[in-house]
Amino acid sequence: MIRDHGGGIDAARAQHGGTRGDWLDLSTGINPVPYPVGPISADAWTALPDRAVQTALEVAARSFWRIPEGAAVLAAPGASALIARLPALCASGAVHIPGPTYNEHAASFRSHGWRVIETRTRPDEAVQARVIVHPDNPTGRLYDADDLGAPLTVIDESFCDVMPERSLVRHADRPGVIVLKSFGKFWGLAGLRLGFAIGPHDLIDRLATMLGPWPVSGPALEIGARALSDESWARDTCTRLNEDAAHLDALMWRVGAETAGGCALFRLYRVENAARLQAQLADRQILTRIFPYATDLIRLGLPDAASWDRLKAAV
Repeated sequence: MIRDHGGGIDAARAQHGGTRGDWLDLSTGINPVPYPVGPISADAWTALPDRAVQTALEVAARSFWRIPEGAAVLAAPGASALIARLPALCASGAVHIPGPTYNEHAASFRSHGWRVIETRTRPDEAVQARVIVHPDNPTGRLYDADDLGAPLTVIDESFCDVMPERSLVRHADRPGVIVLKSFGKFWGLAGLRLGFAIGPHDLIDRLATMLGPWPVSGPALEIGARALSDESWARDTCTRLNEDAAHLDALMWRVGAETAGGCALFRLYRVENAARLQAQLADRQILTRIFPYATDLIRLGLPDAASWDRLKAAV
């Protein structure tokens, strides 16, 4: 089953026309100014990834995210690959996923036989697992240590690199806690398919067994280690993304939209008719995101520097 997500230029083209190059995709929360990949060694393409390159990526990740010494880190072919396997870490029961939120978590737990509770507040009953998306997608809701505590607690920090001071990764050495990191969002390299699970050694070892040998490609290992070691790029990018998010808010306010949430990689707005606004922008080959559970919410990612004037004209 294909679930509702951002992206989907091909489907938008079929309905609204234009070539793929005509479209400005603001339906995702991907940094529009990606990390400069640089040259990739021939060995990364031709050899099975050896332990040294995997270790180099893990060391860079541990340093960048300030991972506790007692926690392990596992690189995977995207955070989605980890989300699909997390429910198999323990026997099925009840899982609390404050919603509405990123829908792959609930779908994954249901496919493994779990009963999903999607209330915004904690349920009265005890649960065997809890998933929090921090910051939430699409509301931007943030959590803290008091929101942990289930026997299995998954903290999805796919968008948290824009606010590293709010990360809960310092709790990743606690029993039952797993923190997910997505490389594609902040570094703007979604096609690289690289993600991370951080948590106690017993759980991370089991995830590693599920993924099998060589789960991450040689180019992804090399690029990931290089990018995670470039802290000056990360600092400059945080500054730019926050400035651009404020710029987008100011633009949308001028046309009557109300900020309803988001983070520095995407903004959520309340408008009178979200579907109508989405269609109007799509007629100008600008793709945005609306939600099946709300008629008045629309989410926009950030344009690159060359596309601001086009977005201003469209809205």
